[in-house]
Amino acid sequence: MSAYFDSEADKTYTKVYKQHTPDILAAFAAFDSAVFAPDESRAIPLKYRELIALAVGITTQCVYCIDAHSQKAVAAGADEAELAEAAWVATAIRAGGGFAHGRLAFKLAEPAHEHQH
Repeated sequence: MSAYFDSEADKTYTKVYKQHTPDILAAFAAFDSAVFAPDESRAIPLKYRELIALAVGITTQCVYCIDAHSQKAVAAGADEAELAEAAWVATAIRAGGGFAHGRLAFKLAEPAHEHQH
């Protein structure tokens, strides 16, 4: 995927959204602005919201989110140690999802296993 990633050039394709779905783009931009509003507007400080966004970006493996939110987290006051912990949180959640879904696989396999006996 990273071979396709060009943060600046890729932004030019926003024109497709502007041309075909400007109302949805405007609604999304307003929503995003509300989520990442200044600290005085929200209960969770911006630095932590950006670290959450970074962890989610790492979990979903969105290079655009990782790029934007790592920089925005630093601009909001995060340091390398906090970026590292956010990355580990994402890693733990992703691994935990694999563990939990493994249990689901065992549960869903029970009927097939019972028919083998």
